[in-house]
Amino acid sequence: MPYFTDRRSGILLHPTSFPGPYGIGVLGEQAYHFLDWLAAAKQQLWQVLPLGPTGFGDSPYQCFSAFAGNPLLIDPEDLRARGYLTYRDLAVPPFPPERVDYGAVIPWKQALLRRAFLRFDAMKPPPEFEAFRAAEQTWLEDYALFMALKQAHHGQPWYTWDPPLRDREPDALAQARERLAEDIRFHAFVQWRFFEQWQALKAYANQRRIQIIGDIPIYVARDSADAWAHRDQFLFDEEGQPIVVAGVPPDYFSPTGQLWGNPIYDWEKMAADGYRWWIERFRANLRLYDIIRIDHFRGFYNYWVVPGDAETAVHGEWRDGPRHDFFDAIIAALGELPLIAEDLGEPHPGVYALRDHYGFPGMKVLQFAWGSDAHDPFLPHNYDKNCVVYTGTHDNDTTRGWYEKAPEHERDYVRRYLRVDGSDIAWDFIRLAMMSTAVLAVIPMQDAMNLGSEARMNTPAVASGNWAWRYLPHQLTEGIQQGLAELAALYGRAWIPPSQRKSSIHAPAT
Repeated sequence: MPYFTDRRSGILLHPTSFPGPYGIGVLGEQAYHFLDWLAAAKQQLWQVLPLGPTGFGDSPYQCFSAFAGNPLLIDPEDLRARGYLTYRDLAVPPFPPERVDYGAVIPWKQALLRRAFLRFDAMKPPPEFEAFRAAEQTWLEDYALFMALKQAHHGQPWYTWDPPLRDREPDALAQARERLAEDIRFHAFVQWRFFEQWQALKAYANQRRIQIIGDIPIYVARDSADAWAHRDQFLFDEEGQPIVVAGVPPDYFSPTGQLWGNPIYDWEKMAADGYRWWIERFRANLRLYDIIRIDHFRGFYNYWVVPGDAETAVHGEWRDGPRHDFFDAIIAALGELPLIAEDLGEPHPGVYALRDHYGFPGMKVLQFAWGSDAHDPFLPHNYDKNCVVYTGTHDNDTTRGWYEKAPEHERDYVRRYLRVDGSDIAWDFIRLAMMSTAVLAVIPMQDAMNLGSEARMNTPAVASGNWAWRYLPHQLTEGIQQGLAELAALYGRAWIPPSQRKSSIHAPAT
């Protein structure tokens, strides 16, 4: 039975894109302002990308932990208000306001957090800090040690460390914990502040009837605390090298496929302990978010693997995923799951059967709808209700940018289908998403702002220059807010108190 029944809509916007003086969006004043704006726009959903600490390429899909939060998102003003920083500490370099310059932001933010920690550590720690460490110790202690060791190894990945640390020999770990005790405590402090700030922001959103959609990437990064601390759960050799790695075969985005390079799970071992690591991962994410989008849902049905030393994803093979056994175990442990299945690409029919067995809604992307004919599954007249429609996703160009580059036969199909001239294509697509039968509709903020390709968030298979877009304060306008509110009300996606809901009763024809 479908989990989602009420029609709703919302905005896709990662917190890094908030404006502000700190070179990157943070969980502070502008985040709260956005939620006020969203509520006034009659939107009930806010979708974010993964919130973990980013590693390779600054991608939120390649994080140092599947459980930890991104220190770059911590609001410095909160640290100042608690006495951990001074106003002088908040003197900010001239960061570009419209993009994240990660090369400049990361060292500045790391130094700022270290100063905050030193003042915190000189005070009497509040009981909430030790309570947080105790509550999250199943992942936090390994993560904090991992990050401290990475720093001691000048950022080198764990599989290049000396074998005793690489292989987690107990004596080597005990010595490292003693030697790096202050750094371990620093990383625990940073996580405490992240989660305190995020939970306060989430509570604020929920008070305004806004639910947050989070994102679980199916895989973890090779250079992550998860892969290091749970190496037996992955297909690694004795030296920590991956036997096979993840990707997808040639597709819409790349003629050589996408070589993600993530380690592959040893699903047999995971099944043997009842998928314990996954249950804890879902449990943690259900505290962070109200709804979870599973990225690359197909991988639970079958997944593409290539040799660990491959240079492209062309030569690989499909292997069976854990399928019903996996989801039955998760649901038995946690109850009904508010999940969205990212089922894009060219999935096997069995993927849809797995999705539908649990009532998970799939995804529809309007930019994908115009390359064939009237039977295309991405065209709204072919939707069933239990799906989530997007104008585009974080991996697509903006709708305006897409339309400007699309083949003329696709642009012609769009104009004839919508009876428009294409001059306001982003909002034409927004209206189409809102009026569709899809139970949920999500609009990237770049489309709501009618921006071009300069605002694209990510280009798959391109290693650099992604995840950097930010909006400027004046771009979050009242006009956009009113336009979204009008469409939400017009197409039944705005929340209406039960006492104000109207019904239309028609007498039968005689």
